[in-house]
Amino acid sequence: MNSASFFRYLLLWIVLSLLIGFLSGSASAVFLLALNWATDYRESHLWIIAFLPIAGFLIGWSYYRFGENSVKGNNLLLDELYKTEKPIPLRMTPLVLFGTILTHLFGGSAGREGTAVQMGGSLADQLTKFFPLDTSDRRIIIIAGVSGGFASVFGTPMAGAIFSLEWMLHRQIRWKSLFPAFLTAFVANWVCASLFAVGHTHYLVDLVPPHNLTSLLWIIPAGIAFGLSGRLFAQSTHFFSHQFSHVIKYPPLRPVIGGLLIAVFVYFSDSTTYIGLGVPRIVEAFETPLPWYDWLAKTGLTSFTLGAGFKGGEVTPLFFTGATLGNALATWIPLPLALMAGMGFVGVFSGATNTPMACTVMGMELFGYESGVFLGISCLVAYLFSGRSSIYSSQNLDKKFHLYPEKGIFNFSRNTSPKND
Repeated sequence: MNSASFFRYLLLWIVLSLLIGFLSGSASAVFLLALNWATDYRESHLWIIAFLPIAGFLIGWSYYRFGENSVKGNNLLLDELYKTEKPIPLRMTPLVLFGTILTHLFGGSAGREGTAVQMGGSLADQLTKFFPLDTSDRRIIIIAGVSGGFASVFGTPMAGAIFSLEWMLHRQIRWKSLFPAFLTAFVANWVCASLFAVGHTHYLVDLVPPHNLTSLLWIIPAGIAFGLSGRLFAQSTHFFSHQFSHVIKYPPLRPVIGGLLIAVFVYFSDSTTYIGLGVPRIVEAFETPLPWYDWLAKTGLTSFTLGAGFKGGEVTPLFFTGATLGNALATWIPLPLALMAGMGFVGVFSGATNTPMACTVMGMELFGYESGVFLGISCLVAYLFSGRSSIYSSQNLDKKFHLYPEKGIFNFSRNTSPKND
C-alpha cells in the first residue's frame, strides 16, 4: 500500500467509522431506553402477558407482509458478508426494533444483541449508496455496523470490535477490517453512554484465586459443561424453529401459538423470572446460590420463544444461562461463586457463538482483568466442546477445530434449521 492509498484508506474509514458509530450508537440508545420502559411496564402490569399471542401475530404478520429477507435476521448479515449479493434492507431496523420491544413488553424470553447488531448492520450498509465502495469495502461496512451495535448495547467496545471480526470472519480476519471495527466500536459506545447517558449493568467478581495448578484444572470440567450448554441452547433454538415451520405453515400463526403456550407457562409457574432479559437474576447469580434448574428453564423458554418467531437476541439469555449454570456448578467446583458465574456468563456465550476471543475480552471488560486467565481458559474449552453448533445457522464453521463428535448428544444439525419464510 503506497502513501496515497494509505491516506485514502485512513480518511475514508475515519469518516465512515464516525458515521456508522453515530448511527449504531444512537439506534442502540433508543432501543435500550425503549427496552427499559417495556420491561418496567410489564413487571408493573403483569396482566399484559395474557396478550402475548396478539403481539406474536403482529410481529409475525409484519415480517410476513413487509420483511422479505429481513426475516433471516443476523443470518442475513452473515450471508451478505460471504456473498455480497444484495443491499441489506433499511426496513430491517424498524422491523426488528418493533418486534423486539413487543416481545419484551408482552413477556417473551429474548435478548437484545441481535436487535442492536441488525440495526447497526442495516444502517451501516445504507452508506454504500453514497460512497464509492467496492465489494471488499462493503464487507468492512457490515463488520463495522455489527461492531458498533454490539459495543454500544453492552458497553464493551473492545469485545464489540473483536466479536464482529471473529463472528463474521471465523479464523479469516482481514487486517483492513481492524481499524474500522475498533474505531466504530469506541465511537458507538461513546454515543450511547455519553450522548444519550444510557447506563449498563455492572457485575462484581471480587475474589480471584491464585493461578495454581489445582485452580486452573478445575476450569476444565466447568468449561466442558458450558460448551455443552451452549450446544444445547443452539440446537434447541433450531429444533423449535424447525418444528414450528414444519407444523404451522402460515408464518404469522407460529408466534400466536408460541405466545399462548408461553403465557400459560408464566401463569401456572406464577413467576416472571425466566421471561424478558432476566438481568436481575443474572446479578443474583454473582451474589447468592440459586436453584440448579434456572439455566435449563431459561434455555428452554428462550429457544421456544425465538423458535416460535418472536424477535430479540440470544446473547443476554446466554448470559443468564451461563451465569446460573456457573452458580449451580459452584456447589461442586471449589472456585468462588462470583467467578464461576462470570466464567459461565462468557463460557456459554463462547460455546454458542464460537467467539472465544471476544467472550474472553468481554469478560475482562465487565468483571476486571484479574479474572482473565480463568475466563480465557473457560471460553476456549467451551468453544472446543460445543462442536459444530451455532445459534447462527449461516455462520461458517468449516474450519473450526473442535473436540466434540459430529454425531451424538444434542445433534439437531444447524443445517436442518428451516428456511425463513
